[in-house]
Amino acid sequence: MNRKDQIRNAYKVTGSASNFYDGMMTYSTFLGKAICRIVWNMDGEKNRSYIEQALSGVPEDFSGDLLEVPVGTGVLTMPIYKYLPDARITCLDYSEAMMRSAQAKAEHMGIKNVSFIQGDVGALPFPDENFDTVLSLNGFHAFPDKEAAYRETYRVLKKGGTFCGCFYIKGGCPRTDWFIKNLYEPKGFFTPPYETEDSLRERLSDMYSSVNVTHVEGIACFRCIK
Repeated sequence: MNRKDQIRNAYKVTGSASNFYDGMMTYSTFLGKAICRIVWNMDGEKNRSYIEQALSGVPEDFSGDLLEVPVGTGVLTMPIYKYLPDARITCLDYSEAMMRSAQAKAEHMGIKNVSFIQGDVGALPFPDENFDTVLSLNGFHAFPDKEAAYRETYRVLKKGGTFCGCFYIKGGCPRTDWFIKNLYEPKGFFTPPYETEDSLRERLSDMYSSVNVTHVEGIACFRCIK
C-alpha cells in the first residue's frame, strides 16, 4: 500500500472515526468534515494533501530511529508505522490520555516496534543526535515554550537527519486566523505567538542546511535536513 492510500484509509484501519478529534484529523465524520470546512477551509482533498506533504520526510522504506512529538492519538501515524517494521519508533506526548489512545491503536494493529513515553518537548529525555528523523504533526502551535521545542527537536536529531511535519501558521487563511484568536486561544487549545510562512522558513533556514516549507490554507508543511 502506498503512502497516499495509507493516509486515505487511516481512520478505517484504526477504527477510531467515532472519536471527534480523529474524525476531524481524517476528515471522516460529519462533525469532523464541518470543522475542517468551517475553521480550516479544507475539503477532503486539501486535508489529505497537507498530511501527505507533512509525512513526505518519512520514506516508505524508513528503517532508522524516529521520534514523533507529540504523538496525539496516533490516528495519522499508526497506519504509517504498520508498514515500517524495521524502524525504531519513539512516540512522546505530554497528555497521558492522548498517548493511551495512540498506544491502543498500536496494540490493535499489532505494531511491535513503537515505544511510548510521557514527556515535555521542551526537555526531551534523549541524548544529543539520537534520531534519524523527528516528526511533529499539528503540535507546535500548542506548545507554550516554542523556543525550547525548536532547540530540543534540533538537539536530538542526528547530523544529516530530517525534521518534518506541520502546524498552524498565522496569515495563511483569514477565516482560520479568526477562529484561532476568538475560539481556540481562549479555550487554551492553541498558544501564541505563531509563525507565519515567511518567519517559519527564515527560522528553519537559520538552523538547518536544507529547508522546504509549503502551506495548505493555514497549515504549514515543512521538511528540513540538519
